Amino acid sequence: MSYHIVNIDSPKCSLSCRDGQLTCRSDDGEVRMLPLEDIASIIITSFSAHLHSHLLLEAAKHGVALIICESFKPVSILLPANRATDTLLTRAQVDLEEPLRRELWQRTVDAKCANQLSLATELAPEDPRLGALAHWAAARHPTQEATSAKYFWAILASSLNEPSFERARDKGGLNNLLNYGYAVLLSTVLQKCFGVGLDPTFGIHHAIRERATPLAYDLMEPFRPRVDWRVAQWVRQNPDAESWEVTPEYRQWITALPVEKISHHGRQLQLQGVLENTTRGFRRAVLEQTPNDYEPWTQGNSKWAG
Repeated sequence: MSYHIVNIDSPKCSLSCRDGQLTCRSDDGEVRMLPLEDIASIIITSFSAHLHSHLLLEAAKHGVALIICESFKPVSILLPANRATDTLLTRAQVDLEEPLRRELWQRTVDAKCANQLSLATELAPEDPRLGALAHWAAARHPTQEATSAKYFWAILASSLNEPSFERARDKGGLNNLLNYGYAVLLSTVLQKCFGVGLDPTFGIHHAIRERATPLAYDLMEPFRPRVDWRVAQWVRQNPDAESWEVTPEYRQWITALPVEKISHHGRQLQLQGVLENTTRGFRRAVLEQTPNDYEPWTQGNSKWAG
């Protein structure tokens, strides 16, 4: 498949095709062009983009998928008739053998726990519970993820002077901020899954439920601490709030998450770009039936502030 996943996020723009080139004209008159033959997918997150029908025809001829989003979450996928079903990839996802499935999930959990340890050390370098968190983050034990989370949330809450905090979707307070941030992250993961042709309804760990996307829940896990970090920064900048609500100001703050620069193999890349690399690696691992191509993101020793 072609390589580029193109993100269209200009507030107002017009998308068309000219001489085999995707043409994007922004409201200020700037024009950008890219050959359709080099594009795998076009993700449209713009709130008011205009699409010319000729682009739809030419995109179909070149095998390009158009993914249309509302509030960053994919709501429609336009696929060429010959790409409506990627039989090889879908069959590989469905027939994933259990040992490979377990190894892919273990790599995911290891990365998530390592990132929680890294963030906890950044937020509270003197906390005595860091030793226990470090032990469980590397334990590869059936309770590795749950126990690491228990220590992580306790350390994060203490660093924010919220010792009574309990992580749960319906508990309010800081949970409101975290829930919204995770929704932004999930939408970005879904964009990348659809962009590379993965069916997010076939996961490696999370349960299959009606209208759920288990694979997106799986792949987002190592990136959750980036949301936690951003929420922690917001709370520290707004320490006098009696309760933290999802205000328009907070939405603007947290929706910048996908374009936040993070460290990846010694380079500073946008989070959405790292997510794309990770998703492509997972796709290769599924097709090749080997875990080696899947490398979940870890913060490593880099600074969280970028």
